[in-house]
Amino acid sequence: MKKQRTHSRRIFLRGAAGVAIAMPWLEFTSTSKAAPGDSAARRFVAVYTPGGTVVDNGQGQNRWIPTGSETDFTLSPILAPLEPIRHKLLVLNGLRMTSAIGEQHQSGICALLTGTPQGNNGFAQGPSIDQVIASIVSGNSAIPSLQLAVRWGTGKSHGLLHPINSLNFENNGASSPIPPRLDPQAIFMSLFSSLEPDDNSELLAQLERKKSILDLVDRQFTGLSGKLSAGDKHKIDQHLEKIRELEMSLENMVVPSEVCKLPQWVDTSGYNPGTGINADDNGQVKDQSTDEQIPQVGRFMMDMLVMALACDVTNVGSLQWTDTEAKHTFPWLGLAQHHHYYQHDGGFRPVECEQIYTWYSEQHAYLLQAMDAVDMGGHTLLDESVVFFGSELSQPSSHSKNDVPFLLGGGGGGMRGGRFLGHFDLSLPARSHNNLLVSILNLFGDNRQTFGAPDHCTGPLGGLT
Repeated sequence: MKKQRTHSRRIFLRGAAGVAIAMPWLEFTSTSKAAPGDSAARRFVAVYTPGGTVVDNGQGQNRWIPTGSETDFTLSPILAPLEPIRHKLLVLNGLRMTSAIGEQHQSGICALLTGTPQGNNGFAQGPSIDQVIASIVSGNSAIPSLQLAVRWGTGKSHGLLHPINSLNFENNGASSPIPPRLDPQAIFMSLFSSLEPDDNSELLAQLERKKSILDLVDRQFTGLSGKLSAGDKHKIDQHLEKIRELEMSLENMVVPSEVCKLPQWVDTSGYNPGTGINADDNGQVKDQSTDEQIPQVGRFMMDMLVMALACDVTNVGSLQWTDTEAKHTFPWLGLAQHHHYYQHDGGFRPVECEQIYTWYSEQHAYLLQAMDAVDMGGHTLLDESVVFFGSELSQPSSHSKNDVPFLLGGGGGGMRGGRFLGHFDLSLPARSHNNLLVSILNLFGDNRQTFGAPDHCTGPLGGLT
């Protein structure tokens, strides 16, 4: 059950650690909102779902790939929930994840955004594109990137960072894995505690009062500075610098606007974000209460991600619906076993897998439509964004890395939706998914021609714009 939480009137400034205080620039100072004619994309979101899809249901029927031509096509049963937003959707087929070298599931999730094989430590050997993009578009946003996950750390990882659940890797030379944020309540308080419904005028007035006081103090100290010794002048200069830093922090408050609004708070008291710590290798230890809330928590996470983008808290985000083992149940679908059981632990179960993948398509549609509902001034949040949906393999029964299911949503960088690019020749090296990663980077104004492992990249894929 959803309800609105009442907050005390507090204004959080950016803390030294940046943990609980994440704010965008004020609307009137923001320069990160793209206009329709801007050449580069402004926002990036990556969404991970496990186990590929149902490419072949065992009866010669493909349940994921659309039929038809590039612009005149029919969405498959699994993708049918995306019909309302298909005009801003790009369906890709025929791409191979050739850089996914290593353990079947681990290598796939490590390579998905990095285009690199597993290294000696089991993790990726390069940065993920979300972190590279964050270095390009972070601008005035308070958080360079926001990593979220639902029902993460199942099975063998036991709730800990592991190659089997790592999607994001730092752009720091060491390509360190980045753990996602798991607790929806902590995320809400961290991102939106300073937002008060219908309080825009008071917050703006309070901001201006504090800035005026700081301006006065700054002028007073500047006048005094010329009368002091060199040592005292240095101390005053340091003090003035701290005042300027405080002024900058005041400008980084989240202030409600027509675009930036408090997301609807969701009561997730029955959800245990750290339940993976209690997991066993085989998925026999179940947490029914937590599993039942996955749909509600997932929607809450998506709502917070959308508003974090709209409020300029960040320009880059990712959402993992789980990890590659996905050893949790689906009670809302009437499925009592975990996803890995339906993939292959209990033999390939295409009917149950199709139920799960269709439900994920419903969630993808929700995210895209939520982004498309945010008016950024003549265009939508989705129009200036690129949303990448992917998995670690093609089909769970074979663990194949051919025909990996990829989707792109949005219109950032001039990307054109409403198309099915499904006639790629798998024999051509240009159809490596590394080339898709290059093309995504190009949409953000990064003109590089390769990304990830050089042996698995021949240049941009082309055809996205």
